[in-house]
Amino acid sequence: MSAPSLTPSKAARARHAQPPVDGPPPRGRFFGRSLKRNLTAHGFLIGAVLCFAFFSWYPMVREFLLAFQKTDQGEVSWVGLDNLRTVFNDPAFWQAWRNTLLFTVLALVLGFAVPFVVALVINELRHGKGYLRLLVYLPVMLPPVAAVLLFKYLYDPGYGLLNELLGSVGLPEQQWLQDPDLSMLSVVIASTWMNMGGAALIYLAALQGIPGELYEAAELDGAGLLRKVWHVTIPQTRLILSLMLLMQIIATMQVFVEPFLLTGGAGPEGSTTTVVYLIYQYAFNFNNYGAAAALGLLLLVLLAGFSAAYVKLNRAEDE
Repeated sequence: MSAPSLTPSKAARARHAQPPVDGPPPRGRFFGRSLKRNLTAHGFLIGAVLCFAFFSWYPMVREFLLAFQKTDQGEVSWVGLDNLRTVFNDPAFWQAWRNTLLFTVLALVLGFAVPFVVALVINELRHGKGYLRLLVYLPVMLPPVAAVLLFKYLYDPGYGLLNELLGSVGLPEQQWLQDPDLSMLSVVIASTWMNMGGAALIYLAALQGIPGELYEAAELDGAGLLRKVWHVTIPQTRLILSLMLLMQIIATMQVFVEPFLLTGGAGPEGSTTTVVYLIYQYAFNFNNYGAAAALGLLLLVLLAGFSAAYVKLNRAEDE
């Protein structure tokens, strides 16, 4: 007995039920659907790239061009290396670099070590961590100008709080911002207090990520607090410490706000004149934009070279 044959209507339905065998969708159609689906993301990305190009890349290119140009009554002319010669022949050039390096060294001694110690102390406490984190981060939330003016009041030789405290314990009063030997240290103390909160919270987050088993093993081996810090805490946070060291060196080499507001920029006998303040003087006091751009280019090359060497050394140590 033969199998019943399909009627034309059933055969047609059977043919339509089978999925059509087509090739992959055209590439243009797939790209169009993907673009439409991610149109918002592409819009934000394009906007970010345009903002970055306008506010970061364009100023760097413009600075590079200005370093070899001279502007006189609106006319721009190429002068080659004359701007660099002007900068090198300025007596304040070398003094500005010495002051900047001194500020960087002092800021590393205080501004790099103090936040890490504060983070260690907060991490060891059992109660009040949230309150202490807020207290440490509070100076960062203050406007920089307000924080600097607060320290200018504290340093005042007549009615400043610091001299009042020194006088109460029988110590001689100090000319914090008027003494060439103390002015840079005073600027570093103010800068450390203003900026230590962010670094302390970053260190605290890194410390909380260290497994507790490592400290327990160190205690079983008889390690004290300092040995645990040296053999457990520092190796476990080496990556974040290296990154923060690099970021702090780059930031301290560009210091401007603190000496400008505390000592007027130059300070007594030029003791707080920094490279960025000298750039400010060339541009806005002397109207020599070419020399300002040349000095800024030197600072850019120095920091870029230091960053590249630092990254290369860290990569070599990891390998």
